[in-house]
Amino acid sequence: MGSGHTVLVPEPGEQEYLRQVELLAREVVAAAHDEGWLTYAEDPGEASGLQRRVNELASTLRHRHFEGDGCAESDRPVLTLGGAALIVPGGNYRAGCDLLGVEAREEGWALWYTWDDKDHAHTMVTTALETTRGLLDNWAQGRDVHTVQPARSQIRAVRRGWIGPVTLSPGYAATKGLGGW
Repeated sequence: MGSGHTVLVPEPGEQEYLRQVELLAREVVAAAHDEGWLTYAEDPGEASGLQRRVNELASTLRHRHFEGDGCAESDRPVLTLGGAALIVPGGNYRAGCDLLGVEAREEGWALWYTWDDKDHAHTMVTTALETTRGLLDNWAQGRDVHTVQPARSQIRAVRRGWIGPVTLSPGYAATKGLGGW
């Protein structure tokens, strides 16, 4: 028996409640993925009602949509990134541009960190600033999303190694034991 004192736990605010629901929904999606039946594609004919709802939930939670997220650009393959960054004028911007072998631009540059078919690390310098902002926004929320291969006209340079600042994708950070998904 207790001491007669009741400990009152304050009700969560609306934002805390919604965040808790989102975290639980993500755990349900992760469990479905671990069981091997989660699909982001069309539901298979034998899917149960629960599986269909969980697949719908997964698609809804997948990420905040952004230009280049692969949802509308089905003609280009998805590029798995280890990280990304934006470099913009200010500070050591010109020195960074020199190191990357690109001219300084008023808008700045997007840096995508990836690998070639022999697992050599590369820094891709692109003009895909809005796409990179979308990636970074999703990654900040723990969503391990990636983008489609940029159009050739968006790529200005590809350099061996990862050069410059980097925000790791949640999936890549997790493979290195740094948290993430």
